[in-house]
Amino acid sequence: MIMGSTRSGRLCPKIASWVVAIAQASTNLKYELVDLADWPLPMNDEPGIPELGAYAQEHTRAWSRKIAGADAVMFVTPQYNWGYPAPLKNALDHLYQEWNGKPVIIVSYGGHGGDKSAAQLKQVAEGLKMRPVPTMPAITLTREMIQGGPIDPQKDFQAYAESIRQALAELVIQLEPKA
Repeated sequence: MIMGSTRSGRLCPKIASWVVAIAQASTNLKYELVDLADWPLPMNDEPGIPELGAYAQEHTRAWSRKIAGADAVMFVTPQYNWGYPAPLKNALDHLYQEWNGKPVIIVSYGGHGGDKSAAQLKQVAEGLKMRPVPTMPAITLTREMIQGGPIDPQKDFQAYAESIRQALAELVIQLEPKA
């Protein structure tokens, strides 16, 4: 699971941890929470295009290994100004082949639920030849939450738990070996 926000004071770690807890209770899959704040990927510092996979920078090679080792990906991302955050786009753009064929769940959140950022992220994921599941949970935050008020995902977001479980069920189907 990749947290899409690196902003100071972000809600992403709390929301992503809640989503991971649902995932762990709903499937037998193993999950790792990947915080993009721990992966400082400079903008455009690779001399070649990612499609070639010949990375000059060690941070890109490390990021490549991290993503290549995953069977699937789940993004938990806020919606900022109708889009998803630049650090997430940059993390996606650093690689190409490592994303190809991976099933992906997109969970968004924001004052309007994040459906616009999820749609943009889905379009980019499809361009990277990922396989988005149909259900894209979009968690609506109150103005108070956005402005730093208290947030208890277990209580405040219970209405969204079923859509997350549905997306996870779709992911499990995508991961099943084809007969």
